[in-house]
Amino acid sequence: MKHFETMKKRMTALPMFFLFLLSFSAVGRAEVRVVATTTMLADLARVVGGPHVAVDGLMGPGIDPHLYQASAGDVGKMRRADVVVHNGLHLEGKMGDVFAALDRQNKTVICAADGIDRADILTDEGGIPDPHIWFDVRLWKGAAVEVARGLEKADPDHAEDYKANAKRYEKDLEDLQRYIEDRVREVPEGQRVMVTAHDAFNYFGRAYGFEVRGLQGISTAAEAGTADVSALADFIVERRIKAVFVESSVPRKTIEALQAAVKARGFDVGIGGELYSDSLGGAGSGAETYISTVKANVDTITNALK
Repeated sequence: MKHFETMKKRMTALPMFFLFLLSFSAVGRAEVRVVATTTMLADLARVVGGPHVAVDGLMGPGIDPHLYQASAGDVGKMRRADVVVHNGLHLEGKMGDVFAALDRQNKTVICAADGIDRADILTDEGGIPDPHIWFDVRLWKGAAVEVARGLEKADPDHAEDYKANAKRYEKDLEDLQRYIEDRVREVPEGQRVMVTAHDAFNYFGRAYGFEVRGLQGISTAAEAGTADVSALADFIVERRIKAVFVESSVPRKTIEALQAAVKARGFDVGIGGELYSDSLGGAGSGAETYISTVKANVDTITNALK
């Protein structure tokens, strides 16, 4: 009789056990696996995807995407992912063939720049598009919408959540836009000149009223020559520019060479600080997200030039 009662209790407990397993399975169900190329895009995918995505970033803080070459491990990550997010406009210049191959395999490949009106894309003198779209907050809204659209396609069950997350983020970006405008007003118009290691800040300049000069071009793949340094040194002396800026993802030696060339002309120009150009800040930097990175850059620029 005692054995029967014990068996009865066990049989009664079994349905509860299976309910627990089902519950655990529902909670622990695999999220959408997203691989994003840059730190900016990884942050954007996490914000828009929310709890439904697991994001893996290929490039860490301080990595230059212009020169980045995907390893066999990176390609494997992208193949195993449900969604791959990249910037486009040749930012990840050495990875174009990888994205094309993934697209042919019907992988959901999101190009953030596809969310931006082509008329808003800057180009250099040779017609090469400028990929640094994240430096205009209004353009980054379009990138957020594009990422949401791609996630909706990959995971239609949570489409409304992705739309809502993108909408909330849009309000955060509007607040960021106001923060930038308020800080920029602290710099007299005649002093709104930014000299940086490479031409990463042209969208920022157009959006917020700065003249921008980069020692290297849009891509860091092209090295600055002696003539580039000399011409920019002359410009700095002529305009009596107070400060130049180094970048977190570009070696300091280029700006230090420029600083030396200016000094040789009898004028001292200071280094106004380090800007985050092609990546967000690392852990503990206070610039780990897109919004905090943009704020850190604006604070560095305005404090150096006002």
